Amino acid sequence: MPAAVFELENVSYSYERVVALDAASLAIPAGQRVALLGANGSGKSTLLRLLDGLCFAGPGTIRFRGEPVTEERFQDETFSFDFRRRVGLIFQNPDVQLFNPTVFDEVAFGPLQLRWPRDLIRQRVAQTLDDLDIAHLKDRPPHRLSGGEKKRVAIASVLILDPQVLLLDEPTAALDPRSQSQTIDLLAGWKDTGRTVVTATHDLDSVEEIADYCFVFQAGRLVAQGSPAAVLGDTNLLRQTGLLHVHRHTHGSGEVHSHPHRHHDPQP
Repeated sequence: MPAAVFELENVSYSYERVVALDAASLAIPAGQRVALLGANGSGKSTLLRLLDGLCFAGPGTIRFRGEPVTEERFQDETFSFDFRRRVGLIFQNPDVQLFNPTVFDEVAFGPLQLRWPRDLIRQRVAQTLDDLDIAHLKDRPPHRLSGGEKKRVAIASVLILDPQVLLLDEPTAALDPRSQSQTIDLLAGWKDTGRTVVTATHDLDSVEEIADYCFVFQAGRLVAQGSPAAVLGDTNLLRQTGLLHVHRHTHGSGEVHSHPHRHHDPQP
């Protein structure tokens, strides 16, 4: 097994008095694509924020490559700088992440903060926009783009820094089918690249394409883990965790028929 890039031991977190994550213990191997599965409110997004150092665990410990991820540790500028360079988070709602006047400025923002040479920034921005097929958007204001375009700009703004770890929160949420397909293709393309990719989602249709291993959450607790095939094949688990629900419909004869099916993001 590869060394763990993140290790969590009995990690809990609460908003006010509402428990969002409850005594979670897990290890995320370096270079693996991991899916965090669970219905809305299961603790997936909270876990991503903890992994990115945007909030910090109450009880329990989180380590990044053996180093504790704590508020005190981030007071060390060297540690903070190195961590932010190596770990990038892409939010579910790209509007939270995009604030510059043009797409070019948005993608160049991170490198500017890291004081890269200007010529290198221009070169890397152009390459990153090409890689994500959004070079034609470079002079457009991000707030005037479609949902799928915004998502790709948000991904580009993180990818340009070439982080070792990518954290993605519901990357296909609220996208049209074409944009969903493009995003899934992008995630699938990161297999065997050496990059660690952690994707929080409740859309099971793409899990086998984007993940090598899964952790399943319910009400803030880690309730199962395993390969995508093993998790997707456990109908009882999916039903109990709200990832599979019963669909009912009425035939012309008046007979009511029900069958389980996977929960997926509704189309806008």
